[in-house]
Amino acid sequence: MEKNADYQQMNGIALAYMGDGIYEVFVRKHLLVQGLTRPTQLHHQATHYVSAKAQAFLIDKMTENDILTEEEVDYFKRGRNAKSHTSAKNTSVITYRISTGFEALFGYLFLSNQNDRLAELAKWCIDTVEKENLNGTTKK
Repeated sequence: MEKNADYQQMNGIALAYMGDGIYEVFVRKHLLVQGLTRPTQLHHQATHYVSAKAQAFLIDKMTENDILTEEEVDYFKRGRNAKSHTSAKNTSVITYRISTGFEALFGYLFLSNQNDRLAELAKWCIDTVEKENLNGTTKK
């Protein structure tokens, strides 16, 4: 019998650890559905969706469009404010912390079994990356 993780007691870094993997699965599935199959091509395209800069941009857009609930904002802040023992690679500390909050939000949604909301936000993020041309392809 699988034991459920108590997401309410989890620190922001643990939530972000889970959320990083969950968001990446949505992005990978999206890229495969688009017909991309070569590993280098998949990796290159995926970074446009999952980079710290893209995730920080998406949080700004979510805030701008008032998309997140109060509870979702709380979990984002839990991740953003968490003390990380790793440092940002190729980005500022602030951007890295915001992206950690983004990932914590996805971890919270997954661990609290809010699968419809999780899929809705993931789709919104992927669509927003493409609409804003962050994925390096021509706008549709």
